[in-house]
Amino acid sequence: MTAPDATARPPEAAPGATAAIDVQGLTKSFNGRKVVDDVGLTVARGEIAGFLGPNGSGKTTTIRLICGLLTPDAGTGRVLGHDIRRDGGRIKRATGYMTQRFSFYEDLTIAENLRFVAGLYALPDPGATVAATLADLGLTARQHQLAGTLSGGWKQRLALAACTLHRPQLLLLDEPTAGVDPKARREFWDEIHHLAATGMTVLVSTHYMDEAERCHRINYISYGRLIASGTVPEVVAGAALTTYRVTGPHEATIAAAKALQGAPGVDQIAPFGTTLHVVGRDAGALAATLARITAQTGCTFAPTETSLEDVFIQLMGQSRDNMQ
Repeated sequence: MTAPDATARPPEAAPGATAAIDVQGLTKSFNGRKVVDDVGLTVARGEIAGFLGPNGSGKTTTIRLICGLLTPDAGTGRVLGHDIRRDGGRIKRATGYMTQRFSFYEDLTIAENLRFVAGLYALPDPGATVAATLADLGLTARQHQLAGTLSGGWKQRLALAACTLHRPQLLLLDEPTAGVDPKARREFWDEIHHLAATGMTVLVSTHYMDEAERCHRINYISYGRLIASGTVPEVVAGAALTTYRVTGPHEATIAAAKALQGAPGVDQIAPFGTTLHVVGRDAGALAATLARITAQTGCTFAPTETSLEDVFIQLMGQSRDNMQ
């Protein structure tokens, strides 16, 4: 949790601002190593934008540049109509930022933590605001429970309540559901969509493909560079991958997987139960290889849809190869 500059209410977006986030050329280095490298990102108002990438890809640093916690070495842009270099304080007051790590007082109750946050923002009617937020996020019945005794899912809900207490226009969520069970994750995402329906803009980083598919648009970053952006169908189509499902007896699919390793046209092989998911960029070479190897092993193959996970893994491999 980041302490904001004290103010009665978050400022309105600057007049004429169209996109909630519109930054170009963001670059940031630490100890001579570029962590964010010429990143440009645009997020429309009211949009839920997914931010994907492997660990260490620069997602958290980019989020901190966007919300004014870090100053870029290079790059320009506006967030909620405010200049990222000159108006960091105004951006922070109009933004809710939920970090990866639970950062509230575990020896205080849910309500006490929220009242503390309300004091940081100098909200004019903290009692009413806390009560309304507790009700909105289903926390009223647990308001007297110590934060340290909450499960992962309820801790995340408390963190979301604190981030939205001051009714921000932009919500930045850094891997908010890591380590949370599937039911809690779904309920958390229901709340995110509810907030977006009220007009709030959300930028959320995640490793979960099902969460990425719930976003309006996704952005993929690797080694500090933004390498894909668009709706999920656009990103999948842009990867131009061909995918087949290989089926057969268990021993046969094991033999097929071994034979497919490094074969022409094969970029990925992933087991799914008793089947194989085989992906490649060269459709002709992949089909020829599969025809040959399935005939040898007694398996069959058929085309199937390329998943976002297939694309994610492919982009990881390509970006790694480009850096070598």
